Amino acid sequence: MTSTELTTGTSVFIPGAASPYQGDIARYWDQEARPVNLRLGDVDGLYHHHYGIGAVDHDSLGDPADSAYEKKLIAELHRLESAQADVLLENLGAIKSGDTLVDAGCGRGGSMVMAHQRFGCHVEGVTLSAKQADFANNRARELGIEDHIRARVCNMLDTPFETGRAAASWNNESSMYVDLHDLFAEHSRILGVGGRYVTITGCWNPRYGQPSKWVSQINAHFECNIHSRREYLRAMADNRLVPQAVIDLTPATLPYWKLRATSSLVTGIEDAFINSYEDGSFQYVLIAADRV
Repeated sequence: MTSTELTTGTSVFIPGAASPYQGDIARYWDQEARPVNLRLGDVDGLYHHHYGIGAVDHDSLGDPADSAYEKKLIAELHRLESAQADVLLENLGAIKSGDTLVDAGCGRGGSMVMAHQRFGCHVEGVTLSAKQADFANNRARELGIEDHIRARVCNMLDTPFETGRAAASWNNESSMYVDLHDLFAEHSRILGVGGRYVTITGCWNPRYGQPSKWVSQINAHFECNIHSRREYLRAMADNRLVPQAVIDLTPATLPYWKLRATSSLVTGIEDAFINSYEDGSFQYVLIAADRV
């Protein structure tokens, strides 16, 4: 699948899928409209497609019997997911305003907006979902930053970006949809020497032995293929990406999941995340690596 330029108006061209699986994933995210993603983004206009980290501010929630409690809970979940994006951006290193960053699997664009607000840089996003790309580009226009942020429909394994162009790139909970060697080969190609790659992802723990039943449930729910932590490190080493930090965020993400499980926005997958994090079969990690 190759990328296309934006058309006039709000739509994007939709290239054909490179494989039946990619077609399935594009359809999945084009049809996805979970309240948990939209309601949280409505809090402040940052629409994410990832989870949260950090301690819950129970004082801000107040009494569960209060009529405003659910609204406060949604705001708190959104604060935690934006905190997750902040941690990813903090690990990109020194970014200059003239730099170009690449968000591989950009969703509705929340992290791209945060990156531009933090660094003043240009951000290119790619997604298989035309619906997500439209949403992200419309949001950029509403914010008046469309000259700095662009989402396009393309395969993250075959992007249109010139070799060595990007100062930094990332996958935020999107790497479980692709082969890691192919993914890191493409990041290695588009990054300049010394450029920083960061991923935050769920991965199964090799010490557990094999993917647990909870991991299998998560795979089935999202139609993805969760990799092991060992696979990430091996594929990076094979593609000139040298890890500078490997951070276990599992303890930091559990409060988010336990709070979400009490909300009206449950999707039925919360227990699988909580149980797998608690039994050690699943981990939430950040890996930051430099292109050499």
